[in-house]
Amino acid sequence: MGFDGFGRRDFLRGVGATGLMAGVPAFGSVDPARVVHEVAAPGAYGGQAAPKYSVKFAVCGMSHDHIYGMVEAVKRGGGVLVAAYGAEPDKVAGFTKRYPDVKMAKSEDEILNDASIQLVLSSTVPNERAPLGVRAMKHGKDYLSDKPGATTLAQIDEIRKTIAETKKIYAILYSERLEVKAAVKAGELVQAGAIGRVIQTINIAPHQIVQKGTDPYAGGAGGRPDWFWEPVKYGGILCDIGSHQVDQFLFYTGSTQAEVVASQVANVNHPQKPKFQDFGDMMLRGDKGFGYVRLDWFTPDGLGTWGDGRLFILGTEGYIELRKYTDVARSKLGNNLYIVDKNQARYIDCNNLELPFGPQFVSDIVNRTHTAQDQTQCLLAAELVVRAQVKAQMVTLKA
Repeated sequence: MGFDGFGRRDFLRGVGATGLMAGVPAFGSVDPARVVHEVAAPGAYGGQAAPKYSVKFAVCGMSHDHIYGMVEAVKRGGGVLVAAYGAEPDKVAGFTKRYPDVKMAKSEDEILNDASIQLVLSSTVPNERAPLGVRAMKHGKDYLSDKPGATTLAQIDEIRKTIAETKKIYAILYSERLEVKAAVKAGELVQAGAIGRVIQTINIAPHQIVQKGTDPYAGGAGGRPDWFWEPVKYGGILCDIGSHQVDQFLFYTGSTQAEVVASQVANVNHPQKPKFQDFGDMMLRGDKGFGYVRLDWFTPDGLGTWGDGRLFILGTEGYIELRKYTDVARSKLGNNLYIVDKNQARYIDCNNLELPFGPQFVSDIVNRTHTAQDQTQCLLAAELVVRAQVKAQMVTLKA
């Protein structure tokens, strides 16, 4: 198995004879024959000439740049973007530059009252997403929200009530699972029993406030808006970026019931924004497994991407580690999956995998199914992160 930028010869030259001898017992315990390097196949959605289904969709709110990933996912599945509305002039300018042919609406109502639109996407200010989604469903449309899809328990109750009344779909794009190829592959392995029964997930989810990568459509590439610093508007750190991680806990453990055992938040290093939370963690217990989540806004510039997201999945017969967005000091490529079972250790490069969410989600809209995302699990994740946020102890560390 090769390593980018740091190969076996470099290591041998660097460590020297004395250092190498000192490490003999450790190196002697590794049998190279038991380490396998694989490249994941594209999967069921690879190489398709054209999507099977098509729907007309619109964007209604683009406050967070996640909207670009949401649009592209639905387009991959056969969605046709027919209209868009945004409240912020700078976001509208960026969106029309990316999609110059899209019809720009003058209001939310113009989108909601258009009977030809089947699906509404939104990354509006987080605490406004659920009320908008409820309105969309009452107007006969399915809805795809950016995360978090709700910021209060009352909003979640209203979402569930409206789903029951309208039979519409309220989806939340937990992109750190649904739009990460290594996470998709991990799901396939878990469901195939590759590591036995899943016992626990551990999610380490660092983020970066001002993203200095090359992607102009990254969430923080242009700085952060005022609502980003206000927990009432963004939901708090556990509700916001924690929603990705709790979705993964439920999905990989298969838990259908769960509770927040403990949670805490802190503002460690942003005194100029006293309401902001730059650190948080939580412990979860489900009916089929355990979970731990750590969140922060402390990714250093030297990493080269917005966060070194890690996922550890412990099973009764092995374990999986995902290095989602980079492989620190080894490769700038993401979608790295490591799996160890009773027979061997494997590294799987997942970059060739085709993402299934878009085609599955469009199919769900057409066929009234829930293949792309289980509706109950989607909202349970949303509920758990709100409960974690409400329950969280605010901690002040000594200087």
